[in-house]
Amino acid sequence: MVSLTTPVCDFGWKAPGFSLPGVDGRMWTLSDAMGPNGLLVMFICNHCPYVKAIRPRLVRDLAELKRDHGIHAIAIMSNDPTEYAEDSFDNMKKVAAEFGFPFPYVIDETQDVAKAYGAVCTPDFFGFNRNFELQYRGRFDESRKETAPEGVRRDLFEAMKAIAATQQGPAEQIPSMGCSIKWKDT
Repeated sequence: MVSLTTPVCDFGWKAPGFSLPGVDGRMWTLSDAMGPNGLLVMFICNHCPYVKAIRPRLVRDLAELKRDHGIHAIAIMSNDPTEYAEDSFDNMKKVAAEFGFPFPYVIDETQDVAKAYGAVCTPDFFGFNRNFELQYRGRFDESRKETAPEGVRRDLFEAMKAIAATQQGPAEQIPSMGCSIKWKDT
């Protein structure tokens, strides 16, 4: 397992469009996923210990952002499931149901969306304002492979709350860290 960190935020970079199948049986586009005040596009998977360490808090924070701040989210799984069976579409359905994901969970079978976004790891977070302009490319919180203690700064939550209020992300951002995306052999 290779641990990687994300690049710094390229403020104003426009979100590439997509149309991807969700575990809920529908096709999701970038526009469908957008909330009234912004959108968090995240690249996650089922098997990564960095994602597992934050899953309950991620569900909590994204439900609150949607309900109270008009920020919606979409989770994209771009790993090659032939190498990581835990990341299969059927297992994505199970994980989404088990944790009650308050956001669409979609699969990027061709990995074209991950490449278009420049995603490098799971989790990798892209926080956009309502104009589809990138305002956040940072970490969730201090968690790594283990969940950080209660009460740590909620970096992602605070950044997306600021985007909801001002349409701008914080100037200071700490990169996300996680497992490398499992690319298909070409």
